Amino acid sequence: MRAVITLFRKETASFLNSLIAYIVMTVFLIGTGIFFWVFNDNVLDTGAAELTILFMMGPWLFLFLIPAITMRSFAEEMRNGTLDLLFSRPLSGKQIIAGKYMAACGLVLFSILPTLVYFASIWYLGNPPGNLDTGAAIGAYIGLCFLGFTFAAIGIFTSTLTGNQIVAFILAVFFCFTFYTGFDFIADLPGVSAFNEQIIQIGMIEHYRSISRGVIDSRDLLYFVSISFIFLMLSDLNLSLRRK
Repeated sequence: MRAVITLFRKETASFLNSLIAYIVMTVFLIGTGIFFWVFNDNVLDTGAAELTILFMMGPWLFLFLIPAITMRSFAEEMRNGTLDLLFSRPLSGKQIIAGKYMAACGLVLFSILPTLVYFASIWYLGNPPGNLDTGAAIGAYIGLCFLGFTFAAIGIFTSTLTGNQIVAFILAVFFCFTFYTGFDFIADLPGVSAFNEQIIQIGMIEHYRSISRGVIDSRDLLYFVSISFIFLMLSDLNLSLRRK
C-alpha cells in the first residue's frame, strides 16, 4: 500500500507540474460557469434555486477533459521508454494502475470542488434564501464524482493501448461517449425495442440520472464501480502482455 501511495503522490505532482492539468481544470470551471451563469438565468430573473444545468453539462465537459488528463498516464511512459523502468521497480501492474488511477481521480475531485461556489451562490440567491433541494444536489455531486471516476478508469485503459497520447485521447472519448449515451441511441434502433430497457441500463446516463435525482441506489453505485473495475482489470491485462 505504501508503494501505491508513493506512486499516487508522484503522479499527482507530475499532473500538477504539467500545464495540461491546469488547462483541464480551468476549462471545466469556466465551461460550467458559462452555462451556469449565462444560460441559467432562472435565479437572477425568478429566484428559482436549481443546479440542474451544472449537472447536465458537467458530464459532457468531463467526456473530453478527463481523457485529456489520463491520455498521458501510460502513453507517455511508452513514448519516453520509461515503462520498462517502472516495471523494474518492486511494483505489480495492479499497484501501478492503482497509483495512476488514484491520481486521476484526485484531479477529478479538484475540478469538482470549486463548483461548490455555485451551490453556495444558489443557496443565497434563491427566493427565499436556502430554497434548494439539498438532497438532489448532494446526489448529483455524488453521481458526477462516480461518473468522473469511471471516465478516468476508461482513460487509463486506453492509455495502455498505445504510446500515442492523441490516439489514447480519441479512444477514451469514444469509449466514454459510447458508455455514457451511446446505448440510448442503440436502444432507439429498429428491431431492438423488445430489449429497450435492458440496453438503456447498460449505459451510464440512466444510472447518473437516477443518482442525480437524489436517490442514492446501491445498484447505481455498484454499476459505476463495476465498470471502473472492468476497465482497470483490462488495463492490468494490457500491462501484463507488455511486460512479457
